[in-house]
Amino acid sequence: QVQLVESGGGSVQSGGSLRLSCAASGLTQSSYYMAWFRQAPGKEREGVAAIDGDGRTNYAGSVKGRFTISLDNAQNTLYLQMNSLKPEDTAMYYCAAVARVGFRAMWKAPRLARYEYNSWGQGTQVTVSS
Repeated sequence: QVQLVESGGGSVQSGGSLRLSCAASGLTQSSYYMAWFRQAPGKEREGVAAIDGDGRTNYAGSVKGRFTISLDNAQNTLYLQMNSLKPEDTAMYYCAAVARVGFRAMWKAPRLARYEYNSWGQGTQVTVSS
């Protein structure tokens, strides 16, 4: 059974940095798509960044150039380095995973659609103050 546990959230001022971690068990990261999503109060959960075992990445336009997603396959851990944080980045951040099998193995890039992922962590809160 896949388990995902996020950590690293916190409160920072605008312009600051945070690094989120997602410890994964029950899967081999290189055979999965892994992603970060976020959900602000009153808003839909949105994809932030995704990565696959080949190192292909995909970013939401709002974070491109500021956030970096990475995998440590030896530690089975997913990271999200967040720099130049803005108040609008305030949200609960979730780690997600889906196996890279069947039709999903044909994706040309990791996807950011919530419905594509079937394993989720409990989330870690990020708050950015102005």
